[in-house]
Amino acid sequence: MNLSLSARNVLKRYGGVVALSDANLEVNPGEVVALIGANGSGKSTLSKIINGVVVLDGGQLFLDGKSVDFSSPQAARNLGIATVFQELSLIPQMTVAENIWLAHEPLGLGGIVNRKRIREKTAELLALFEGTYKSNLQPDIPVSYLPPDEKQIVEILKAISFDPNILILDEATASLDSRQVERLFDLVRRWKDEGKAIVFVSHRMEEIFRIANRFSVLRNGVTVGEGQINDITPKGVVALMVGKESAESAVERSKTGINLIEQPVRLEINNLSTTILKGVNLTLHEGELLGIGGLKGQGQRDLLLALFGALPHTGLMKLSGVKAHFRSPHQAMEKGVALVPGERAKEGLLFIRSILENLLLPSWNKYGFPTHIRKARQDATEVSTNLSLKMASLDEPVSALSGGNAQKVVIGKWLLRKPYLLLLDDPTKGVDVGTKAEFYRLLAQLCAESVSILFYSSDDEELLGLCDRVLVMHDGIIRSELAGESLNKSNLVAASLGASHESMQ
Repeated sequence: MNLSLSARNVLKRYGGVVALSDANLEVNPGEVVALIGANGSGKSTLSKIINGVVVLDGGQLFLDGKSVDFSSPQAARNLGIATVFQELSLIPQMTVAENIWLAHEPLGLGGIVNRKRIREKTAELLALFEGTYKSNLQPDIPVSYLPPDEKQIVEILKAISFDPNILILDEATASLDSRQVERLFDLVRRWKDEGKAIVFVSHRMEEIFRIANRFSVLRNGVTVGEGQINDITPKGVVALMVGKESAESAVERSKTGINLIEQPVRLEINNLSTTILKGVNLTLHEGELLGIGGLKGQGQRDLLLALFGALPHTGLMKLSGVKAHFRSPHQAMEKGVALVPGERAKEGLLFIRSILENLLLPSWNKYGFPTHIRKARQDATEVSTNLSLKMASLDEPVSALSGGNAQKVVIGKWLLRKPYLLLLDDPTKGVDVGTKAEFYRLLAQLCAESVSILFYSSDDEELLGLCDRVLVMHDGIIRSELAGESLNKSNLVAASLGASHESMQ
């Protein structure tokens, strides 16, 4: 049965904070509607209301024109609605199959769970992404063993296992590499042909214009624009999102014109190797923003973790000409190295603790014992102001922040240590365009202050627009170095697929 969904004049308050004040959304069978908006605009809240996780305070939901009221996710699922959430809902200790079929396991005679059938049906679902993941993605493997992209695949398959009529994809592509995104889009097209109604939430403009039929833009809890995707430009979408006309400067960093090659070498590594890396060599100069590109899972994360002392490795590393071999993050931190991780929920923050505690987490010892809390709070206030952190106070929990503001806390806690080598692991993943622009300005400021930055991003436009050079990794090695005229989209894509840009001339 195919269903249409309408959300009209939806209102949601959290205490004195209005998350949604006039949100509207309509999606019909056989179409994809892009739900677009900056972090904190209300996208996730609206998605959770539609999925029954959150109860609305005003407005109405309609299925095929009939008013409905979801009291729980189960109630929504019973009516054919499933959601792939931005923050994964998987249980790490359980297997892939157990996670996918949790609470709706196929049953055999006597109502006993049919484990053979579960395994067979899981294998059928995994086959939808066959060829895009590593061989360890099997029905019986615990989810905790999987890398982020494969966890995201399991999250998608978990939603699909309910065979929903309405599917909400909330940042479902954020952790996927390009092959996996292509496969997901093939599936989305198939689901459209089957008459499913799909709500697609993404910060990647290219994806929105590739897959969506219509768009709906939220700003500060209000729907400020709707229409056919063919009737608007990316610039127009961004203008609706942020309330400004200019969209060209989102991914830009003014280059100083300084010949960075003449600057002192801040970092040099030779033959750096791990179980994934196969002998990486690079140099990073003082004040340089050096990009690391390539498809996900080619060794970028291993490179950053090894440099931060969080992964066993071999090879030679020098910091400002002095040999270094960090065996722990603590050793790296003591030498002025900082790492901003890509998975903020798992690796970057303590969500039940306050913003103040999170900001000061790596720096408490510098405030003495007993702690000079006034100085600590003063420093935390300064860095939060510099980052334009939107919050009620430093004492509210990090869990109360939007995704973009939570990421600012992850970055801010390291800026308090004033690093001179900053390692960034896809730091803008799932972050809205306005917050990204603020982050880009911060990177330019840090480079001007002679901080050296090694920056991995899954967004090609960021690498092209921000970096002085880009090293493209493929299969655990640096396949190509792009700079100057060679730093363009075609060369970056070719190198990501394993070809050097020289061979493409």
